[in-house]
Amino acid sequence: MTVRVSLVAAARSSALLAERFDDDRPLDHAGWHEVQLAANALVPLGAAELRYCSPTPRSRATGEALGYAPLVQPALRDCDMGRWRGHTLAEVAAAEPAAVDAWLADPRSAPHGGEPLLAFISRIGGWLDTRPAYDGAIVAVAEPAVVRAALVYALKAPPSTYWNVDVRPLSTVTLTGLPGRWSLRLEAGVR
Repeated sequence: MTVRVSLVAAARSSALLAERFDDDRPLDHAGWHEVQLAANALVPLGAAELRYCSPTPRSRATGEALGYAPLVQPALRDCDMGRWRGHTLAEVAAAEPAAVDAWLADPRSAPHGGEPLLAFISRIGGWLDTRPAYDGAIVAVAEPAVVRAALVYALKAPPSTYWNVDVRPLSTVTLTGLPGRWSLRLEAGVR
């Protein structure tokens, strides 16, 4: 038996350049509009037997707006950014350039006092690996960072790969497999 997990990146809560670490703001007007535009493509994923979301307001609102009625999964929370929470990368880089450089270079470092990147990737991988083993579908709405971490874990890529994965709001990816053995599944755009 294999598990199929479709990950949906939450709609936006701010302009992409204004995104903040551990952003817990609700969907903004643009985010709601994007959900409406993407609904026809994303609503069918709600037929999954298991529907989850991360605990952030925008992930919950995205899942609800798509009709998923998702169950909140604390393990799908965004990376704990410690004292950097609520700040943009530009703000933190201006105040603590050496700390940002260390954080970007070493996946085990946590100069912000929060969760190291490697621990974050492992936590998300642990969630993937504990999904029920049955021939069914799962959908989870989560922050883009969570989707990136899941991809790095599933593909057994080096942690530095995390910085090279661009996950846009409302993008989707499907992982299939078993605990510790995941594959990336790309769907045809036309059916």
